[in-house]
Amino acid sequence: MKRVRRLLLAGGGHAHVEVLRRFGLQPEPDVEIVLVSPAPATPYSGMLPGLVAGHYLHADCHIDLPALCRFASARFVQDAVTGLPDACRSVSLEAGGSLEADLISLDVGSTPPRSRITGADRVGTGVKPVDAFLAELERRLSDPPAEPARVLVVGGGAGGVEIALALRHRLDGADASPASPQWQVGIASGGPVLLPGHGQPVRRRIAALLDRRGLSVRLGVPVAAADAGGLWLADGTRLEADWVVWATGAAPPAWLGSAGLALDASGFVLVDACLRSVSHPAVFAAGDVATLAERAHPKSGVYAVRQGPPLAANLRRALTGQPLLTWQPQRRTLALLATGPRHAVASWGPLSVAGAWVWHWKDRIDRGFMRRYQGLAAR
Repeated sequence: MKRVRRLLLAGGGHAHVEVLRRFGLQPEPDVEIVLVSPAPATPYSGMLPGLVAGHYLHADCHIDLPALCRFASARFVQDAVTGLPDACRSVSLEAGGSLEADLISLDVGSTPPRSRITGADRVGTGVKPVDAFLAELERRLSDPPAEPARVLVVGGGAGGVEIALALRHRLDGADASPASPQWQVGIASGGPVLLPGHGQPVRRRIAALLDRRGLSVRLGVPVAAADAGGLWLADGTRLEADWVVWATGAAPPAWLGSAGLALDASGFVLVDACLRSVSHPAVFAAGDVATLAERAHPKSGVYAVRQGPPLAANLRRALTGQPLLTWQPQRRTLALLATGPRHAVASWGPLSVAGAWVWHWKDRIDRGFMRRYQGLAAR
């Protein structure tokens, strides 16, 4: 009788939901799958700006992890991973105890890196975890201010820009005038430009949109501190804010620092082209928590989605003793940026187009992704 091997999936990210779907479609004999996630539903990042703007319901863009686990005959454990003891052969859990595994895969995402900013851990709301951010948004919508309130989104990447435009659309409603909003929304970023990594044409389009919709932009000076009344920049400038939203790139979970895995300079798991840890062959990683040692790519949901199929294939191969396959990310990806209303901007290298038709194109792509995981029947 063969020994049952345990595959432990830590985190319900974009890559792991595809792993579960593929193991559900093609079960592997004598393999037990366990998914550990702190929440029973995982958000699809591509639809988050639309959810914030009010175009989607929660169920439209969240994947039901227990249901997906039932389809894959996997066990769902609602808990958070806090470490990798026993030479990375088990995971420790926030609620206590640990789970041993023959193979561990990490897809636990990232959080905005606020630790370098004085007071940031006590002020404002991070875009991640998503459910906490959405709860705070609903609280503010249910208790509108008596006079104009100021919202500052910290972060000038695609995520920060999309969230700022979505908030501008949602907080005052689709028909609000930029000249006299109840909520004043702005962006603050230490970078010299918005949307680094994107071409100049899309930057010009977004800058024009921000101006037309009345969003202020402050670039080039990092945020140094935060308090109840707003932000202090590194040059001493004061930016008043009633609500600070942190969308400042990506930082790894703190527990990775003591896990014993090889990490990059920012603390993310270094993996080879097979998505396997360069230091521990029984550990794989994908999504934001992983960095390709040979060629790093941006921390973006599009890469996490594309890592799902090769990760599933290599986890299966590792469990069955077969050679692993290599994966190479695309050097250029299509970016579809939601801009608040049902309008979006497409960015492909130096090319850029915009309009309602781009939003509908993006909507079809996003809904198509979600349909892969919704309504799966348990075996």
